[in-house]
Amino acid sequence: MGRGFLSVNVQTARDALPIENAYVRIFNTDGELLYETYTDQNGRSGRFQLFAPDANIPQSVEDRGITYENYDVIVTKKGFIRKLICDVEVVDGTTAVLPVILSPLASNIEENEDIDDLPTEKIDIPPIGLLLPTSQMQYTLPNRSLKDVYIPEYITIHLGTPNNNAVRNVTVRFDDYIKNVASSEIYPTWPLNAVIANIHCQVTFALNRIYTEWYRSRGYNFDITNSTAYDQYYVDGRNIFENISNTVDQIFNVYARRIGFKNPYFTQYCNGTTAVCSGLSQWGTVSLAEQGLLPVEIMKYYYDDDLELVSATRISGISESYPGEALRIGSEGDAVALMQNYLRRIRVNYPLIPRIDDPDGVFGQSTDTAVRTFQSVFNMLNDGIIGRATWYKISFIYVSIIRLGELDSEGERIGIGSAPPTDTVRIGMTGARVQEAQFIINAIAPFYTSIPNVVKDSYFGAELQDAVIQFQRVFGLTADGIVGPATWAQLYAVYKGIFESGDVTIPENPGSGGGGSGGNTYPTYPGTPLKIGSTEEDSIRLMQQYLSAIRLVYHSVQPLTVNGEYDVVTEDAVKSFQNEFVLTADGIIGPVTWREIVRVYNTVRGQQSGILSYPGSLISIGASGDAVATIQILLNELHNYYPEIPTVDVDGFFGNYTRAAVIAFQKRFGLTADGIVGTETWNRLVAERSNAANGL
Repeated sequence: MGRGFLSVNVQTARDALPIENAYVRIFNTDGELLYETYTDQNGRSGRFQLFAPDANIPQSVEDRGITYENYDVIVTKKGFIRKLICDVEVVDGTTAVLPVILSPLASNIEENEDIDDLPTEKIDIPPIGLLLPTSQMQYTLPNRSLKDVYIPEYITIHLGTPNNNAVRNVTVRFDDYIKNVASSEIYPTWPLNAVIANIHCQVTFALNRIYTEWYRSRGYNFDITNSTAYDQYYVDGRNIFENISNTVDQIFNVYARRIGFKNPYFTQYCNGTTAVCSGLSQWGTVSLAEQGLLPVEIMKYYYDDDLELVSATRISGISESYPGEALRIGSEGDAVALMQNYLRRIRVNYPLIPRIDDPDGVFGQSTDTAVRTFQSVFNMLNDGIIGRATWYKISFIYVSIIRLGELDSEGERIGIGSAPPTDTVRIGMTGARVQEAQFIINAIAPFYTSIPNVVKDSYFGAELQDAVIQFQRVFGLTADGIVGPATWAQLYAVYKGIFESGDVTIPENPGSGGGGSGGNTYPTYPGTPLKIGSTEEDSIRLMQQYLSAIRLVYHSVQPLTVNGEYDVVTEDAVKSFQNEFVLTADGIIGPVTWREIVRVYNTVRGQQSGILSYPGSLISIGASGDAVATIQILLNELHNYYPEIPTVDVDGFFGNYTRAAVIAFQKRFGLTADGIVGTETWNRLVAERSNAANGL
């Protein structure tokens, strides 16, 4: 009896944000619940062992028995559309990784109390190789073609035949597209050289379509279809096999061409059993690999003898190419510094990646640990080495996150009004309304694979029209590419469903309902940025308290006084926080910084119990230092639950006001009211703060 493994990764589109505490259930095909769990801070479920038929079953052309077992997965999270994925394939001896992209509920969709009553999106995964290429079309190159061969950051796939306007497009990263195609068309248990040869063909075929602009030159708004009569087999939402994924990470930018030619070769192929063609036979590659042929030799067997494999060094969207040498402990230089900077920014969205304390440009132990954690999070070979695959994966994730971060810049950000506009904007128009539409489209795009990003230039061009059409198709509107009252209303509803619920960037705990008393309450952003001159005293005081608490764990955050005034000291503390968490260091608490302060504050509350140990000596009037600041922070937090305990300035000095607050605390909890913090008072402060925070 064989055993395979299944891991579920839950995030928004393009890995921009992980979704924490999504409820994952795995069933067999009889409907029996086998596993249930919640995703962690990185949106990962863990790995589950499941039955799969023995891999020793022959996989020859003559005997293509079923070599995998099917399972159903349901992923649920309040505030999001529920996802049901049927017939996920688990193969003996391999790990199947199921990427699940959840789409937020629009604000005009009722969120039911029972998570199983949420709207559901169902995905049926067909058998591996069910629809393999049968008659992929080759044409002479059109008059226009790209000057250089490059790897696109994203590829847009039309989920049907070219002229089928009833289906949607999806936009995914190029490497993820190849992983999906390979997992849909070939078996992960095939010999490695057969797997590599097929992936080279799949990469080259896709690049040929992009290089020739085959579809776009004919007026289509996509790069390739998933119709096997025309192109390769892409199954939206399917599981990816880990060994195939790791192989693609290594060779996603390697393609075939004829010696002396620049353009990617037209690598036509078919399965070699139900379909036969003049190109490569996918099942035929298995026997050739078993005879010891290398991937390039397998390809030459089916194509021209002058075929060669080359690497595309240009990758769209990524400014820095792999330096050619792996980075590891002991490496130094600009390339190390670049990767450290990328990982620090990624850590803001994926908080389980540990902090890098090594000096910039020096690959030390903390960098090694961060790299290993990153590799584990993204299902890569966990060796702590930044080779080609890890370099580009870090770069891809960084670019995705940066684009999401740009949506809520802290300074003069574009926003939306309180009510949807009623006027109409369409292609050819310019102005503030067009810019608003572009802003909302870009804010929504990271949560829906079918909606592309657009350039925010205030001009309504073909790019924005296409994005609007895709949005309208997703939400069942007339797909005319015009932003009229109905489309405006839906744009606003979707935007508010994502950004005003707080559920995407500040996940709730299982069963918390997104608020309540407990350690995971998320105060609402006041609506306008906090900065020098702001008068929102309560909001300023709250942020000052949070920053003071955060400083106990992150000492790089500058000290400040909790006084409800947004002064220069507060601005400096905000800037130091923004530097620590790789935000725009402008000293302004806009929506992004607000959410990040709240997130970090709630995180450190769970960490502080381990560091708030009694300093070892009595603390009384006249004392100063971090221990005094800690007492002041704890007293201020307890004031929120026990108003009789007065608030004090967090200045690290034990004066008369701090002594009075300590006495009030001691009286409240039946301690000797002497205004001196010894072991008993210290431990009680820590314990009561924890009890209050957890609703006890």
